[in-house]
Amino acid sequence: MPEAIEKKQAIPSLADPALVGAAESGPAPGRPRSLWSDAWHDLRRKPTFLISTVIILLLLVVAAFPGWFTSASPRAGDLGAHYLQKPELGHFFSPEWLGYNQQGQSIYARMIYGTRASIVIGVSVTAIVLVFGSLVGMLAGYFGGWMDSVLSRVIDVFMGIPFLLGSMVILLSFDTRTEWTVTLALAFLGWTTIARVMRGSVISVKQADYVAAARSLGAGTWRILLRHVLPNAIAPVIVVAMIALGGYITAEAVLSFLGIGLSEPAISWGGDINRAQDQIRVAVHVLLYPSILLSITILSFLMLGDAVRDALDPKLR
Repeated sequence: MPEAIEKKQAIPSLADPALVGAAESGPAPGRPRSLWSDAWHDLRRKPTFLISTVIILLLLVVAAFPGWFTSASPRAGDLGAHYLQKPELGHFFSPEWLGYNQQGQSIYARMIYGTRASIVIGVSVTAIVLVFGSLVGMLAGYFGGWMDSVLSRVIDVFMGIPFLLGSMVILLSFDTRTEWTVTLALAFLGWTTIARVMRGSVISVKQADYVAAARSLGAGTWRILLRHVLPNAIAPVIVVAMIALGGYITAEAVLSFLGIGLSEPAISWGGDINRAQDQIRVAVHVLLYPSILLSITILSFLMLGDAVRDALDPKLR
């Protein structure tokens, strides 16, 4: 009997201050992360995301401040002294670093200043199609009925027009083609994919319980769309827009290569590649370096879009 009493006394009480302190100092249950915080947690550990982000940030800085990277004029040329001059690879970041073209102009300077046109057009087209396409897709997917039928048929009509061919027809109607002319031509035909993706995403989101709860509590239509539907339906649209950005840069380069894109005095990688194709046998560097920079730019945006897609899609984790 005394042994039983001793054992009973040896059992610690739940009110023991030591146990209470240990329980309070223990790990608290973690709060569930949102979709975006979970995606950011994954993206920070992806080498493709980090590499592509660094390259894109560098391109944005070059496009905004080209004078920081070269003091040479991209339009000044000296045929007598620099006609198809070979690269001097030891002179890094100097006008003669990557050689000169058939007009005696610095290839390095033209590549630096040509970055602005490609980035401005790509980002501007993406922003326009993201806003307009998301609005059309959201209205069609949420309201359904006759509005969905009308907007879907409009989307089908625009999707039936070949993207590059339609852009060529639009641009040929202008005598002078600037960055904004090319931007509007590409955006006029490029919003349909965003609208389709947003429509499908909204159709799946509007059936959720939180949307029904907001509706039953008396929330207005636009409040439901902007506060509940759009934040939960925008993820796949952003992924498509990031991947499409590289496609818009490609489209601008192709149009300029064909002589239908930016017109002089605008500087474009596609235009330089077009003028360099006649010298490919005697001066391959005139064609090589703008092509490499164009490929790196497009690849960077595609890598960024793929990384974001993998992070936002739970099926791919």
